[in-house]
Amino acid sequence: MVDQLNCPIIYTDAVLAEHAAHLAQRLGQPCLGHKNASDLETPPYVLQCTEMGLQLQQTGARAHGPVWVDFNGGGADHRRQYGGGRGQMIAKAVGLKAGVCPLVFDATAGLGGDAFVLASLGARVLLQERNPIVHALLADGLDRLGADRRAELLAVAARMRLLPQGADSTQRMPAADVVYLDPMFPARQKQAAVKKEMTAFHTLVGEDDDQDALLSLALAQARYRVVVKRPRKAPCLAGREPALTLEGKSSRFDIYPLKKMPDGLKSEWLA
Repeated sequence: MVDQLNCPIIYTDAVLAEHAAHLAQRLGQPCLGHKNASDLETPPYVLQCTEMGLQLQQTGARAHGPVWVDFNGGGADHRRQYGGGRGQMIAKAVGLKAGVCPLVFDATAGLGGDAFVLASLGARVLLQERNPIVHALLADGLDRLGADRRAELLAVAARMRLLPQGADSTQRMPAADVVYLDPMFPARQKQAAVKKEMTAFHTLVGEDDDQDALLSLALAQARYRVVVKRPRKAPCLAGREPALTLEGKSSRFDIYPLKKMPDGLKSEWLA
């Protein structure tokens, strides 16, 4: 895990100046003002406030495109509509099926892609993300999702809750029907094959060097099962073999069942 973050705030339109200043103060980062990321040489990344939303942008003339959370359209909404529903591996892994909608605690939420899929399929998902930069991106995406007027997206937004910034799964993990873990894995050597999101994450976040401790905590807090998402060929978390594995082309889901999930389970939010 990267201890020191250096990710200044910029804005692309003067009307966003106040918002950028408040964000910089909250994150403890400098605000560089009205700038173009391509004109900056350092640091490697900045957070840019745009009219579309908050974006993590690489600096320099050869920078890749921005990383941001967009649940309202693009790939996320396409997957919601055409991704395969409850036939998807992640849905099977957490136990989603007809009449069963568990409360899932996503302890390593990242940009929220998996949580959005689960919420769109009926699960209530409590999200936790300890990195303040990633948390800010996720919070911004959830705010825009909640402001969408389409009823189907408002319903998904109502099933997603993000814990406040500063929450750390290694320190606090609420009880839930299912605890879902997707810890950061060390960067691959062939960087050309790594998505821009993962390149950014490895720069700003690093790897979760305390990820083995997460499994023990998750097993103590989950009511019915723990699900761990791993690269397909990665070792099991904490060297602990799962009872069941669902394997795809590039990743797999290791499942640690604790007791049978009852039929008709439709959990509400924790009090």
